[in-house]
Amino acid sequence: MSAEIPEPDRIEGAPHPRETVRLFGQQKAEETFLEAFNSGRLHSGWMITGPQGIGKATLAYRIAAFLLTDDGGGMFGGPATSLTVDPNHPELALIQASSHPRLAVIRRPLNQDTGKLRAEITAEPVRDLKRFFQMSSADGGRRVVIVDSADEMNVTAANSILKELEEPPARTTLLLLSHQPSRLLPTIRSRCRELRCSPLGADDMAAALEQAGVRTDAPDALAALSAGSVGEAIRLVNLDGLPLYAELVKLFSEMPNMSRPAAIRLAESCAGKAGEQRYPLMLDLIDLFLARTARAGLTGEPTSQGASGEALLLARLSHDARAARKWAELQQELSLRVRRGRAVNLDPTALILDMLFRIEETARTVTNA
Repeated sequence: MSAEIPEPDRIEGAPHPRETVRLFGQQKAEETFLEAFNSGRLHSGWMITGPQGIGKATLAYRIAAFLLTDDGGGMFGGPATSLTVDPNHPELALIQASSHPRLAVIRRPLNQDTGKLRAEITAEPVRDLKRFFQMSSADGGRRVVIVDSADEMNVTAANSILKELEEPPARTTLLLLSHQPSRLLPTIRSRCRELRCSPLGADDMAAALEQAGVRTDAPDALAALSAGSVGEAIRLVNLDGLPLYAELVKLFSEMPNMSRPAAIRLAESCAGKAGEQRYPLMLDLIDLFLARTARAGLTGEPTSQGASGEALLLARLSHDARAARKWAELQQELSLRVRRGRAVNLDPTALILDMLFRIEETARTVTNA
């Protein structure tokens, strides 16, 4: 693969899923696949589902490596007990170099005119599978196709992959990654067996971050704010998301009377060139705070915190179902404002200040009720 071509499934600051040595937190999904493999009734189509960034692509590459290195006998002739492959296996080196002749990866292609990735998976990469199947059939070995992610296929690409699922070539396994399977064609879903991946807990999160070379002294907070997504946790670390969320919690801790100077400083920090990355992160963290506040009114004080003092703050701001409903309504309202504001390039400072003041207004309503 050319070094100039960006990879949509690569997270900055972390190894690519095909290079990741271990997968944490998805033992159940691995066991489900191995059970099907050992039974001799391996499905040709698998849909690997779950939130973004929790290891679906890593699982897909582990399955691909396992299948492409299988000699048909299993370890000592018995059932396979793990997807782990000998790190020195020559087939694995080809996979990691994106040059294995019996592995096809379908992703968003490059727009030759702009030099950027297209917004969706178009039909051409899927149609190229015909040539891939013809060229890879010579040695009779297993073949694997990874679609990452199936949610990004346009209508033509989806119909093309459906044809492959309906009449899959012999000894071929198709692995479709999906963050939102409900968006896919029902006929695609019905022809795949699901492997559901789960968000990571704090211990698995810490282990996964250590493997990725990401250092943190707050794995619990990262697991809480990332919803168990390693990819999102790495983003938070790279962009100093934890300190920013702590600033928000500190600001909101004064509600219903928020510090105006502190709110203005926080909003102004997202403006200009220096705020290009901080601005979208701030919007995401405000939305996350509102979601966590609404949830607290229904489930009680959270057991995990994104920042010191957050649990008590959420319990105070959202103490019952009525308050939870107010916060949920505000989250929907502000989400719409964000979409409209970004569509017309509204000044970041103005948009964020407006959001902060609306949060203060709602806090005054629920705490004085």
